[in-house]
Amino acid sequence: MKVSSNKAIDIYKHYRLLLSELYDEAEAESMIAILFEDLFDIKRHEVLADIARRLSESELLTIHFAVKDLLKNKPLQYITGNTWFYGENFIVNESVLIPRRETEELCNWIIDNHIGLAKPDNKLKILDIGTGSGCIAITLKKHLCDAFVYALDVSENALKVAEKNAIKTGTEVSFICADALDASIMQDLDTFDIIVSNPPYVRNAEKKQMKANVIDFEPHLALFVTDENPLVYYEKISDFALTHLNRGGTLYFEINEYLSLNLKNMLSDKGFILIEIRTDMQNKPRMLKCKLPN
Repeated sequence: MKVSSNKAIDIYKHYRLLLSELYDEAEAESMIAILFEDLFDIKRHEVLADIARRLSESELLTIHFAVKDLLKNKPLQYITGNTWFYGENFIVNESVLIPRRETEELCNWIIDNHIGLAKPDNKLKILDIGTGSGCIAITLKKHLCDAFVYALDVSENALKVAEKNAIKTGTEVSFICADALDASIMQDLDTFDIIVSNPPYVRNAEKKQMKANVIDFEPHLALFVTDENPLVYYEKISDFALTHLNRGGTLYFEINEYLSLNLKNMLSDKGFILIEIRTDMQNKPRMLKCKLPN
């Protein structure tokens, strides 16, 4: 089925109809509206109001291939190259995970707990482990503006994205390329008041529950762990925190809802106190906070 003309309204309706074969009507409508706005700076109401408006040949090709990718389950955010997180527009590509709403909730928890608490002569030092797009580190720096924020990732390509996001948002974050599982490298880092991480935590056994757009396109390095040792990153990061978190400091994790109690017990055994698990908006246990004794 070919588009009937190069009028924006006809193209809009044509590709909305194509997308509705794979997505529900509301999602298809939202996707085509986002594509028009992000790719051509044409808002939905402008498309519907100006029935004489036409797209160029290059614009036709752009929308054609964008929809083609959507029909292959490619995430919309990777097609447009950006996504919104905590009120900021972040650059994303297939080197980084697409930031989730649960991670916004984690950031909000940290900000609520620490905003206004640091004294001018004793600024907070924060480390984000596995920063990806930099969304956590940049958000914390934006709202805990007096803090020194560091962001670590093993992926050089991910750090390139994070650095672009720091520049784009006018945020000063220090980036570190290192493997969180390599204790010999991690031991040389400084100490911090807050350590936060959204590490890989999805077991291979859980893949069947995930959507194709995640499995096929998002970086597996940032998603999956073995079924045999699903808490490997939490164990390594919490061991690091035992020696690199200042006394009374706080450790925050985004967590696997199915492993929350296992993680809580592990942290308790290591000597962390005041362990608190928080549920997300879907009432699933997805965040954890604990402290190092004074």
